[in-house]
Amino acid sequence: MVSRILIFRLGSASSHYRENRLTWLIRLLLLWMASCGAGAVRADTFDTQAAALLGKYASLGEHLQNNPFQRPLYLESFEAANDLSGNIYAVVDYPFTTVSAALHSADDWCEVLILHINTKYCRAAAGAAGTVLTVNIGKKYSQPLEDAYLLELSYRVAAATPKYLEIQLNAAQGPLSTRNYRIKLQAVPLESGRTFLHLTYSYGYGWVGKVAMKTYLATIGSGKVGFTVTGRKADGQPRYIGGMRGLAERNTMRYYLAIDAYLGALAAARFEKRLQSWYSTTERYSRQLHEVDWGEYLAMKRSEYQRQQKAR
Repeated sequence: MVSRILIFRLGSASSHYRENRLTWLIRLLLLWMASCGAGAVRADTFDTQAAALLGKYASLGEHLQNNPFQRPLYLESFEAANDLSGNIYAVVDYPFTTVSAALHSADDWCEVLILHINTKYCRAAAGAAGTVLTVNIGKKYSQPLEDAYLLELSYRVAAATPKYLEIQLNAAQGPLSTRNYRIKLQAVPLESGRTFLHLTYSYGYGWVGKVAMKTYLATIGSGKVGFTVTGRKADGQPRYIGGMRGLAERNTMRYYLAIDAYLGALAAARFEKRLQSWYSTTERYSRQLHEVDWGEYLAMKRSEYQRQQKAR
């Protein structure tokens, strides 16, 4: 009798073990299927985004070939109640694999951002919440970091496939009640062996930020303009957009030219070539982008880059 009970119990335990194992295997299979499904959804999403960007490239054909920029580039800007944004679509003379590899790390983006005249410092650091770029934004001349505004941008590679790249830099809060800073770069390969880029630069602002920007535009920024032509003057010269949209267009262009200058000089020791490239291309659009002489810009950036390298 005892042996029968023991056999029964052993049989029950064995059966229970098999049931648990089967349940565990089923759950594992379901998780794997869900993971594969999610991966397929992500792949489909990336394919859709790549197709949409290629569609934009096709629709901008005439604008990319004939424009005042003397390069395949199209720029647009938007102003809402409390938001500003600028978009640049452009073709660059580099293979997609080169572009993707060059802009795939947060450190690469610090090398890009420091070229911008208002960027005083950039450092990338990985943390529990992901990679963050600590960026100081300041005046168009040398200044201590404590006098510059701090901006912490979360860095995310949203997509990196053989046919589509998307990088996102976001900050929920910025200086002077600004918010929702966003720099987004999308890229797709073209059949010509070149790459089509879409750069978005945008942010929102509160009352303090709006007053600060309006004050700037009414004083030292009063004569500054963007790139969008709104009409013609009496002498036939173009009348350019001013105000908040002009501000967004200038900064969007500066960031784009920083990306282009970086791609043109990827070797680590070619920092000064990037500086020269960024400055010379901004001077092509001097009506909008001229701020300081070459010597001033070079000295300032050498000092800022040295400070940035020491902090690593």
